[in-house]
Amino acid sequence: MATKNGGKRAKFIFVVGGVMSGVGKGITVSSIGRILQSRGLTVTALKIDPYINVDAGTMNPTEHGEVFVLSDGYETDQDMGNYERFMGLHLDRGNYMTTGLVYKSVIDRERNLEYGGQCVQVVPHIPREVIARIKAASKKAEADVTIIEIGGTVGEYENILFLEAIRMMKIEHPEDVLTVIVSYVPTPSTVGEMKTKPTQHAVRTLNGTGVQPDFIIARAEHVLDEKRKEKMATFCNVRKEDVISAPDIESIYDVPLNFEKDKLSDLIIKKLGLRAKARTIGEWQKLVTRAKAATKPVRIAVVGKYFSSGDYVLSDVYISVLEAIKHASFAAGRHPEITWLGSEAYEKNPAKVKELAGFDGVLIPGGFGSRGIEGKITAIRYCREHKIPYFGLCYGMQLLVVEYARNVLGLRGANTLEIDPKSKHLVIDIMPEQKEKLKKKDYGGSMRLGGYTAVLAKKTIAAAAYGTPEVVERHRHRYEVNPEYVDRLSAGGLVFSATSPDGILMEIAELPVSKHPFFLGTQFHPEFQSSLASPHPLFLAFIKAAVKRGK
Repeated sequence: MATKNGGKRAKFIFVVGGVMSGVGKGITVSSIGRILQSRGLTVTALKIDPYINVDAGTMNPTEHGEVFVLSDGYETDQDMGNYERFMGLHLDRGNYMTTGLVYKSVIDRERNLEYGGQCVQVVPHIPREVIARIKAASKKAEADVTIIEIGGTVGEYENILFLEAIRMMKIEHPEDVLTVIVSYVPTPSTVGEMKTKPTQHAVRTLNGTGVQPDFIIARAEHVLDEKRKEKMATFCNVRKEDVISAPDIESIYDVPLNFEKDKLSDLIIKKLGLRAKARTIGEWQKLVTRAKAATKPVRIAVVGKYFSSGDYVLSDVYISVLEAIKHASFAAGRHPEITWLGSEAYEKNPAKVKELAGFDGVLIPGGFGSRGIEGKITAIRYCREHKIPYFGLCYGMQLLVVEYARNVLGLRGANTLEIDPKSKHLVIDIMPEQKEKLKKKDYGGSMRLGGYTAVLAKKTIAAAAYGTPEVVERHRHRYEVNPEYVDRLSAGGLVFSATSPDGILMEIAELPVSKHPFFLGTQFHPEFQSSLASPHPLFLAFIKAAVKRGK
């Protein structure tokens, strides 16, 4: 019998990928969750990544994309951000697992003699650990439906044990488990028609693991026609109505609406035997309509260094920042025109920084390391001196402090410990209790991760934006504003408008509106708590300042 959550029989939907990666499994999970919520159902979501890394914190962002930080400080895949943004959830470490974490858990239990002398094997013990974690997350959330995304694509060696977990759960709970395959349906330009054969092969490969999909989400450039649906139904052993068209669209926020065109929530509810409210997605439709109605542009430059991957721009590195800009822009009635600018260009040619005058606002996101840092500082100075709205996130706030110390306070060579440990003026340093951890190479242990309270100073831009005396924001950083320099910076005109409750850690730095329309940096990552339904207050304040400049 399936796990019962608060007296309800728990249901599970697995989402796997076919043909190629990057076809939108995370958005599919998020959108299925959104449409089921609109039917009055309680939903939670999990992501399973087939990596040996225990968490996502050590992964290179240009290879894996953004590291998304949960409120409990766990470092995860960027899809967790999509889940939270679409479904309005606050997930925790129980909603994310990797191959490395699962194996580590099993090995730790074996070392603690928790298997009672059994011969611990890859099968069935690894899939059973996966299943136990899925059920635990479902029970904790008291979810009617738990949606689980399996990373990678079918046919890869790395995720085979997770597919084995699907097979085992389906045997155990045949009426409570569904499988969705998100597969790409190409339209080769030289052929001129959609080809379903790759998806047919992907489904046969999934069948080879003992799993039959209940739905096919057909990703394609165009809407799937009836002939292609019939062909997939015939060769993939599904009903025609269970082939859901998922064409390329202008915005990811259209996906739930498109799914409902094919009545996906009705189909899921019927297959799982659920009771639900009548089909309606009116509130989400209003948000999407508002976004589409925003046609006047607001021009935002994002200055960073994690953009290039070969010959391509990898915007996934800053996906939460990108989405937060969109959320705030739509709420302000504007369409964001976002331009990615590499900060290293300003080091090679400082005069090039003048291009920032052509933007309504400039944002510098978080990051690590020394590459492109002087270029960022050059950009910050230009924004300060030319009164261009500037928003710095994490490293972007630390470099704001460095720039101000150098060019306003006259502290020559002021820097951050991360870049120049020998600087005479380390305005950005690491807290004493963390230095011992660094000496021992305990790098993860030296990070401030997850939600921390910040107390806001009255009559500041930050206080006006939030409208509340305290906030809890998510962090992911190692360095802080050096307390030894706070008084000098404050006396020089820089306002620390939010601090930790004990007043030791500086959370927000800004200039008064009398000196600059918007010059503000946060030590935390506000982008992690923004959504289409609830834009982050600081992003909204930044965009409003940018709109004012644009006028």
